[in-house]
Amino acid sequence: MSSTTSPAATAPFNPKLRRKVDDETGQAMVECNLVEAITLTLAQEMERDARVICLGEDVGLNGGVFRATDGLQARFGDQRVFDTPLAESGIMGTAIGLAMGGMRPIPEIQFEGFLGPAYDQLVNHAARYRTRSRGAITIPMVVRVPVGGGIHAPELHSDSPEAIYVHQPGLKVVMPCTPYDAKGLLAAAIEDPDPVVFFEPKRVYRLPTREWIPEDRYTLSIGEAKILSEGTDLTLISWGASVYQCLAALDKLPEDASVELIDLRSVAPLDRDAIIQSVQKTGRCVVVHEAPKTAGLGAEISSIVQEHCFLHLKAPVQRVAGFDTIMPYYKLELEYLPNAERITEAVMQCLNY
Repeated sequence: MSSTTSPAATAPFNPKLRRKVDDETGQAMVECNLVEAITLTLAQEMERDARVICLGEDVGLNGGVFRATDGLQARFGDQRVFDTPLAESGIMGTAIGLAMGGMRPIPEIQFEGFLGPAYDQLVNHAARYRTRSRGAITIPMVVRVPVGGGIHAPELHSDSPEAIYVHQPGLKVVMPCTPYDAKGLLAAAIEDPDPVVFFEPKRVYRLPTREWIPEDRYTLSIGEAKILSEGTDLTLISWGASVYQCLAALDKLPEDASVELIDLRSVAPLDRDAIIQSVQKTGRCVVVHEAPKTAGLGAEISSIVQEHCFLHLKAPVQRVAGFDTIMPYYKLELEYLPNAERITEAVMQCLNY
């Protein structure tokens, strides 16, 4: 597949970003929000590997609905970054065919609710081809999907369906919430030989707090959680945008409450060891996620804790989640999503049990 690269391809991608050299490591650093980190990573991976291509609705000329692919078509040409019809099943099927043919496609699904029409292709084909072909054919594909609520979007634009795709063997499911993690995990997902659903929490795309991250390429292990704060009294587990609500809850707790906060980052594979080791140490656990409570990932994590930490538990596992209803429109949206107050209440109940 040929491509047209603009003359600016030798210049740093997005020269508007602030840059510096880290005094301790000597690394080139760039200051990014989440969506800028994703755009930068896509550009770097496309420069590194000519097999990497982006496709989806409005990803080319307009740079995507959230501008995550902004500038990529101008840099790499319309054969490597191209717009598709409004047909998610077609987008997914095309990407699977490209992956089978030796490319490394990155299809974008504009909103998580639009994954429904692509479900058949993703679950019945992409996830199964390694098994179906006895390892002869893999599908090295990254499905980028903005996910979650909090931006006043309409129906089908604000859900958190990660548990649906975690249930399907053959898919990896990633949901970073910081620029550093997004860059490292996206690079790892692109080089992975199997399909990865890369959920991007849209509520934190453009948080006002930005992060200095290495400009050069790096990868993070898919399936490895990160401990954001260490503690001995209780384990607080979350992923995606809810991590920020957990951080806000920590500020509301009494000073003598020692809480260990874990950001799973990847939910398939799940870092069971991190969960088990932490809860065996603390004896208490609260899980927070945006998705409806019933049959959400909080239930799976609670089962892991029950199976491996039962004799260490000092209180029942608590879950703080979305309610078992359709995500409401924007007037009630923030009442639906877990917030610092609900998380704090659950933590205190668990601590005082």
